[in-house]
Amino acid sequence: MPRRLFPVGSQPGMSNRFITLLIAGVVVVAGLIVAAVVQVPYVALTPGPTFNTLGKPQGKELIQIVGRRTYATTGNLNLVTVSYTGGPGVDFNIFSALRAWLTPDDAVVPSSEIYSSGQSQQQVIQQDTEEMLGSQQDATAAALCYLKIPYTTEDPIAATVKGTPAYGVLQQGDNITAVDGTPVGCQHDVVTMIRDRAPGAQVTLTVERGGATRTVTLATKDVDNRPVVGIELGSPVYKFPFSVKINLANIGGPSAGLMFALGIIDKLTPDSLTGGRFIAGTGEIEPSGVVQPIGGIQQKMAAARAAGATIFLAPVGNCSDTAGAVPAGLRLVKVGSLAGAVSDLQAIKAGRPVPSC
Repeated sequence: MPRRLFPVGSQPGMSNRFITLLIAGVVVVAGLIVAAVVQVPYVALTPGPTFNTLGKPQGKELIQIVGRRTYATTGNLNLVTVSYTGGPGVDFNIFSALRAWLTPDDAVVPSSEIYSSGQSQQQVIQQDTEEMLGSQQDATAAALCYLKIPYTTEDPIAATVKGTPAYGVLQQGDNITAVDGTPVGCQHDVVTMIRDRAPGAQVTLTVERGGATRTVTLATKDVDNRPVVGIELGSPVYKFPFSVKINLANIGGPSAGLMFALGIIDKLTPDSLTGGRFIAGTGEIEPSGVVQPIGGIQQKMAAARAAGATIFLAPVGNCSDTAGAVPAGLRLVKVGSLAGAVSDLQAIKAGRPVPSC
């Protein structure tokens, strides 16, 4: 049988396999290096800490009320949070994303859901801090509104729009205190009252400027079949009859508003809202008491259950996000308003049914 002899290590099949494996190895290593170094445009959401609005998380009452009688409370009314990893300047690669994606209670979302275009980490933190402070004020306003405790609201004008009835008549810094003689308040906000008319109809605004009060009558302008006068309002300024201070650091965003408001109501009324139960919840709140949906509901439910909550108050607008994600042992109650949430808690104490998603 004819044979061909090759020097050791020079056989063509062995050489090709070696080169192929070497190239493949180099490609794999290079890919791993790139994957470890290159950031991906995603953020991981994870269950964050929870805080009892009726408690003293750092030795100081989370809700501190001075100048008004308060009552002892029982149980928990916990606000819940979501932690996130990723974004500008943060080492978040494909492996970090995969790890979060494989963790049951975590979620991976596009970073654009957290960071607007060009926003830095510091800018997002500052924005979250401002939203948290605003939510505390809105929660106090909503709680006092529910309890029918009077306070005053100032709606300062931030700007007027050129080409509209307000331009050249009203100016930045003017405070609108009434619309058509109805004082601005939690049940009567400026925008709603102005739009409560046919486009083109007149509206009378009571305005404070430089310590003086004046009345201005404007014909509204029809914009997309809506009556507008052309003002942009700044953040409302509330003057409460007593002090409500919320001691909570390093937490941002507006989603704790509902639980702040419930905590304030529980402290200002003799009856316990919780009946000793561990209740948690979330929801952005308006001064009128309307509860708005929030983000990260699944992570917040997981955080609540892990902390020991058995009842969770969820905004009605988040119901579709809770499907199939409610932790075992957690009873979900959907709420659309502060008054509805109080009514639901009273029903739970009495053993009556409450709405769920």
